[in-house]
Amino acid sequence: MRRTLAVKPRPFLKTIAIIALVAAAAAAAYVGWQTLRPAPLPPGIASGNGRLEAVEIDVAAKIAGRIAAVLVNEGDFVAAGQVVARMDTAALEAQLREAQARLQRALIGIETANAMVVQREAERGAAQAVVAQRDALLDAARRRLSRTEELAARGNAPQQTLDDDRATFEGARAAQGAARAQVAAAEAAISSARALVVGADAEAEAARATIQRIQVDIDDSALRAPRAGRVQYRVAEAGEVIAAGGRVVNLVDLADVYMTFFLPTTDAGRVALGTEVRLVLDAVPQFVIPAQVSLVSDVAQFTPRTVETAEERLKLMFRVRARISPDLLREHASQVKTGLPGVAYVRVDPRVEWPARLQVRLPPS
Repeated sequence: MRRTLAVKPRPFLKTIAIIALVAAAAAAAYVGWQTLRPAPLPPGIASGNGRLEAVEIDVAAKIAGRIAAVLVNEGDFVAAGQVVARMDTAALEAQLREAQARLQRALIGIETANAMVVQREAERGAAQAVVAQRDALLDAARRRLSRTEELAARGNAPQQTLDDDRATFEGARAAQGAARAQVAAAEAAISSARALVVGADAEAEAARATIQRIQVDIDDSALRAPRAGRVQYRVAEAGEVIAAGGRVVNLVDLADVYMTFFLPTTDAGRVALGTEVRLVLDAVPQFVIPAQVSLVSDVAQFTPRTVETAEERLKLMFRVRARISPDLLREHASQVKTGLPGVAYVRVDPRVEWPARLQVRLPPS
């Protein structure tokens, strides 16, 4: 019987084969990387990583209360002035009715005070008529006393007549004083009645102001979107009791979207407001979105421990904000999503042309 001997491969041949396979894979990966990696940026164009952001608005209650209804859902688009939630206004409406009742009472008080003024003025007229009457009686008594005194001086009038005429004169003078006092009292009553009118007017004005304030609170209980945008969060739900200033809905203003990124000193120093920017988002790299620089921070956002040398100063990073045109945002409002990461490319040298891969390419409306 013949035996077949198995020939085992030598270990160093196996190692060489593995090395060859690894080298081939590395070469293929390098070729693929070279093929797929983006072309380097030309001088005059800088870039920075960032994330799409938008202005957020909290729709909150002005006064404490219970939420009656939340009228929008997360993701809904809302127009400026649209009611997004309502607060319970039962207590405010009761206060409004109370204030309206106080106003009616004040108006009645004004009418009563005015009638009292008319009455007091009539009393003053009557008192002035009495004064005129007393003046006439006093004048007659004075003349009669004067004649009687002349006659009595010649002995042609008895002493009793003289005494009676003097008493009549004094009585007329006292009556005149009393009538004048009645006129003064009527004047004082008129002033008091007019003061009541002023007080009633003030009470009515205070009631009107209270009604206006309560009505404003009732109107503000319909929570409205201050700007057009999209609902991002429903912070509270119907039935919950919130404090004054409590948030109910959070909105994103889709007409104010921007990307914040950072540039080193050498690039940030060449960026001006209005500089052209191209935004490329990781989620949709096939589109290139135009934007403009709207902010360049005047201080470094993060700094090395020391900045004593030129080399260290070059490491300073400045915050830059690129804002997308509101018209463009409105045209593609349904496709705007905040929070998406991407890259911002800035043309720090206006003489440099944008490369082909950074020409504007927008999604269909």
